[in-house]
Parts: sequence; structure tokens; C-alpha cells
Amino acid sequence: MHFNENQRFSQWWLWLLLMVVISNLVREFLNGTAEEKDALFFSALTLTLTSVLFGIMKLETTIDSEGIAVRFFPFQLKKKHFNWDQLECCFIRTYKPVIEYGGWGIRKTFSGKGTAYNVKGKVGLQLVFKNGDRLLIGTQKAEELQAFLKSIKQYKD
Repeated sequence: MHFNENQRFSQWWLWLLLMVVISNLVREFLNGTAEEKDALFFSALTLTLTSVLFGIMKLETTIDSEGIAVRFFPFQLKKKHFNWDQLECCFIRTYKPVIEYGGWGIRKTFSGKGTAYNVKGKVGLQLVFKNGDRLLIGTQKAEELQAFLKSIKQYKD
């Protein structure tokens, strides 16, 4: 038995914003002077590469009777694995991504909240390690994840 979840940056507004900005830069490039074209070209290229990066980024979570494995591709090539015996507890919680972690992605805080891996939403699996560290893993399948953790007797309210 195992739980798998793969998440991507699929928010429509993010893609719309990137496309509008890139299309405006291309239009300005086509109508711009020679001096403007260099800057506009590099701006459009940077935004295009950023869009490609958003397109390939994904948060992968795998949970089984051995523990939890997580990877934020392409920033982590190997999954980080945490055995159940490393954890004090884990539970599903609602959080405020911007206020608690400064947004989405791989986010580290120094306010005691620990690290977050998230791509969208505001619900995550909170891991509390025996050494006091914390890791929040965003999820779009909270109910399924909670049921799975209860079925392998690893969920604590």
C-alpha cells in the first residue's frame, strides 16, 4: 500500500499572466527601436525560460509503511526520504502560504514554522520531527491522504 501525489503549478491565472506579459514584450520587440530590441529580447527570453521552468516543476510525494518521500523537481533530483521513526507526529492542517511561508515553492522560514514544499492551495501534511524540525508538504488530496495515514496507523490528530 502506498499514497502518491504529483502536483504542478497549474493555476490558470499564473499562465495567463505569463502569456500576457510575454506577448506584450514580443509586440514591443517587433515595434521597438534597435536599442530597445536587445533589452526586450532578453526580457522575453527570461520570461519564456521562467514559463518553461514553471511547466516542468512538480512536487512529488510518496508515502508507504516505511515513511515519506518528497521531491521538488527540478531543484531536487533525488527524493528526500523520512522514516516514520524520525517523526514525532504528522497531521493534515490548513495554513496561510503567503503569511506563514512567504508563498509557494520550497520555502524556508526562521520563525519556527520550518520548511514548506507547496505549489498551490492552503492544505498540507505537517511533519514534526523528533529533533524539533518541521516540514509542511502541500497536498490537493487531503482527505485521501488522511485516510491513508490512518490506515497505516501513522496519523495523529
